[in-house]
Amino acid sequence: MKTTSLALAIAGASLLGFPALVGAADNYPSQLLWGDTHVHTSNSFDVYLFDTPTATPDSALRFARGQPIISPTTGLRWQLREPLDFAVVADHAEMIGSISRLFADAPDIANTKTGKTFKKISPDQSAAQLQAIYEEIARLGSGLAGTTGLTITDVIADLHSGDRRSATWQDYIDTVERHNTPGEFTALVGWEWSSQPRGSNLHRVVFTPAASEITRQFLPYSALESQNPEDLWQWLGDTRESTGADFIAIPHNANLSMGLMFATETLEGKPLDANYARVRSRWERVVEATQIKGDSEAHPLLAPNDEFADYETYGFVLTPNGGSPPPTEGSYVRNGLQRGLALAAQLGTNPFKVGMIGSTDSHTGMSAVEEDNFAGKGQHDARPEQRPHLTGIGSSRGWDMGAAGYAGVWATENTREAIFAAFKRREVYATTGPRITLRFFGGYGFEAADAGAPDPASVGYRKGVPMGGELIASGAKAPSFLVAAMKDPNGANLDRIQIVKGWLKADGSTDEKVYDVALSDEREDGSVKVGNTVDLQTGRYTNTIGASTLSAVWTDPDFKPSQASFYYVRALEIPTPRYSLLDAIALGIDVQQTGRPATIQERVYSSPIWYSPPQSKQSEQ
Repeated sequence: MKTTSLALAIAGASLLGFPALVGAADNYPSQLLWGDTHVHTSNSFDVYLFDTPTATPDSALRFARGQPIISPTTGLRWQLREPLDFAVVADHAEMIGSISRLFADAPDIANTKTGKTFKKISPDQSAAQLQAIYEEIARLGSGLAGTTGLTITDVIADLHSGDRRSATWQDYIDTVERHNTPGEFTALVGWEWSSQPRGSNLHRVVFTPAASEITRQFLPYSALESQNPEDLWQWLGDTRESTGADFIAIPHNANLSMGLMFATETLEGKPLDANYARVRSRWERVVEATQIKGDSEAHPLLAPNDEFADYETYGFVLTPNGGSPPPTEGSYVRNGLQRGLALAAQLGTNPFKVGMIGSTDSHTGMSAVEEDNFAGKGQHDARPEQRPHLTGIGSSRGWDMGAAGYAGVWATENTREAIFAAFKRREVYATTGPRITLRFFGGYGFEAADAGAPDPASVGYRKGVPMGGELIASGAKAPSFLVAAMKDPNGANLDRIQIVKGWLKADGSTDEKVYDVALSDEREDGSVKVGNTVDLQTGRYTNTIGASTLSAVWTDPDFKPSQASFYYVRALEIPTPRYSLLDAIALGIDVQQTGRPATIQERVYSSPIWYSPPQSKQSEQ
C-alpha cells in the first residue's frame, strides 16, 4: 500500500493539477467545477403545494451563484459558504408551472374544471389547503379514488395538455439565459421526467447545452406522455434530429426504484436486448448516486463485507403509504455496475456503463447541503423542530433526509459545452457535500513515484485514462491506478482512499471487493479506525487526525486478464457531525431521538474505469 501525505512534499493544489498551475501547452480538463443538476422550484407542482410558492428559478440560480436570498421555507436570509460553478433548475415536467399559474388566475387554467375545484379547496392558499390539493393529486396519480370528483384525466387535460405549460417554459428559458455567464457561472436548461410506475422511482433529470433558440422549439417530455424510459429516449433522439439539441438523462434515487433502475428486463417485462443497451448507453452516461433522499452507491445488506456501505441509507418508497421494501440489486449503483458487466458479455454493449455524480433534489430552490447549513428537502423539514414529523414523502421523517450532494466535473472551461462534454465522457464524480478534489487514472505504466508527482493530472493523462474511461487489455499485465485526493479547504481531513472493484466471473456471476489504498496517520491496516474528534455536546470537531491530502499508485493484486472489471474510488473524510446532532443540540434533546447517527464520514465517489479483456467485443455509442 502506498500511503502519502502530499502536503509534506509539495502544495496540494499543484499536485492535483489545479488550473492556475497548468501550463499553456496542456490541453487536458484542468478546471474542477462544482454544480447541482437537480434543483426544484415552485414551477414543480409539489413544491408549490408544500407551501413554498416563492422558490423561483431566479432565486434558485441566484442562490447557486453565491448570492444571499430569503429562504422560501423559513423567511430567513440564507447563503452558500462558497458559490457553485453551474446549476440546472430541473422542475417536474408534469404540469410544470400550472399550479403557480392557477393561483395567479391564468384563465386557461383557472377556468377549467380542475382549476375551479382546486381553487375551491384552497381559497386562502393556506398550508393545509395546499396540502389537500397535493394529496388529491397523489391519490389520483396512484390510481386511487379521489375525494373531489376529479379524475386523473381531468387533471392532465386541465393542467398539462396543449400549450398550458408553454408560458412557464418560455419564462424559465429567459431566466436561465439571463444567469448563464460563460467563464463565470453556467446555467443549463433542464427538467425532471418523473416516472413512477407502481410507486417505484424511475425519475430522470434531463439537461441540454442548447441555447434558447433551440430550447424554445420544444416542451419538456414528461411521464404523463409515457412512464417508459424507452419512450423518453425515443423522444430525445427525435428531438435531437429535429432541433439539433443534445441531451443527458440522469437516473436518480435508484435506491427507491424497487429494483427497476438496473433491472434485467424492460418495464414491459421483456429481456434486455442489444438495441436497448445501445440506446440507453447513448443517453444515460451518469447516475445520481447520492442526494437528499439517500445514498444509492451501496447497501449494507447487499455489500455485507463493506463496513462503510451503510451511509445515509434511505428506503422509503414514493407511494402514499410510503413503505420501506427490502433492498434489491436493481436499486444500487454498485450492483448495477456489476450487472452491466454481465449484460455487456451477452449483448455486446453495457447498458449500465455510468459515471457517478451527486446533486441535491432540493425542493426549496436552495442547493444547501452543508451539515451546518442544510436547508432540508422541502417546506416540511426546513426547520429542526419540524424534523421529528412526517415530511409528506412516503413515511419518511425529516431526519431521514441526507444533506447531499454535488457533482464534481473536470472540464476545460466553465461553459455549457465543456460541462456537457465532461458528462458525456463521464469525467465527473459524486460528493455527499464536501468539495474534495479527486483525480483518478488507470493505465499500465504508472510507477510508485507518480503518486508524488508535482502534477499527477499531467502524468495521468500521459500514461493512462481518467475516471469514466476504459482500459483495453495489455497482454496479461495488471492495470495500475493513480489516485490523488485533497480535502475540502473548508472541511474535514481525509481518513482514507479506497478502490472498489467489481468483476465478471467465468460462470457469468459477479463479485466485488473494497481495497484500502491510502490511509492517513501512517496506518498500514485499514481495520484500524482513524478516530473521532467530534464533541457530542458542542457539535465541534478538530482536524487533529487524518490527512489534508492522500495519494497512491495501486496495482490490482487479484487481477485476472480474462475478467471484465470496473474500478472506482471512494474517498472518506474523518468523522464529522451530522446535521441531526447539531439539531439535537439546538433543540436540547438526545441525538438518539433523531433516529440517525450523531456523526458520519462524508465521501466522494469517482466515476469508474472499466477494464475489457482481449476477447471483449463491447461497443459504445
